[in-house]
Amino acid sequence: MPELPEVETTVCGLRPVLEGQRIARIQARRADLRRAIPVDLGQRLTGAVVTRLGRRAKYGLIDTDRGDTLIFHLGMSGRWRIDPAEVLAHDHVLIETGAGHRLALNDPRRFGSLDLVASDALDSYPPFAAMGPEPLGPDFTAAALHAALAGRRAPIKALLLDQRTVAGLGNIYVCEALHMAGIAPSRAGGRISMVRLARLVEAIRAVLTAAIAAGGSSLRDYVRPDGELGYFSKEWRVYGREGEACDCGAPVRRQTEGGRSTFWCPVCQR
Repeated sequence: MPELPEVETTVCGLRPVLEGQRIARIQARRADLRRAIPVDLGQRLTGAVVTRLGRRAKYGLIDTDRGDTLIFHLGMSGRWRIDPAEVLAHDHVLIETGAGHRLALNDPRRFGSLDLVASDALDSYPPFAAMGPEPLGPDFTAAALHAALAGRRAPIKALLLDQRTVAGLGNIYVCEALHMAGIAPSRAGGRISMVRLARLVEAIRAVLTAAIAAGGSSLRDYVRPDGELGYFSKEWRVYGREGEACDCGAPVRRQTEGGRSTFWCPVCQR
């Protein structure tokens, strides 16, 4: 599933061809993805000017001058294609701009979503309402994380994946950040010292920043809007490296629970 860096990379790729442009035509080629596509999509967006592109957690945001925001989630296999040579079977939504660009939302497995909400009501949009702070924003601090974890006995990895703790973190980058911070994924969140939490906050920021700079991590279906792959997988410290040597020389371990794999070093992470 595309995580925060992949969504940020997608938004950055769409910005040059969408921001400031008028939507000449928008077409939903099917009625639903994971959820129903708004039936008034064309009525509300045709003729609107895109004023800003942004991101909240793993969701992309396309603001317009009509006070509406188009919210997209890429699900497991979604990606935007810019100026495709042909429309494919799984290009479920098409956007054409006044400047002559065409964008296609391609999602073979249809686990993504597309919603249209009033821009001034974004905070109350159900997936956003209970979300924690953005990990790259000013509100994500060691003190804030310490308060969110206070008294919690659950493993720190599970707590970081909980969007109420911090918004947008996924399995790959939590594994990487915990390794960088030297914290075992199984350690109880409420028993981690403030000093170590400060190290973890910095590790999360560093991992996400590096991943965005590398265009994200290409796994299975994800590629950037320009068709290029994301190359952060070449920099993985532990994720996907079961049995390989950590920098300390110990073999990376893997544990699977609930269909999700955890990778860590038993020597470096305590």
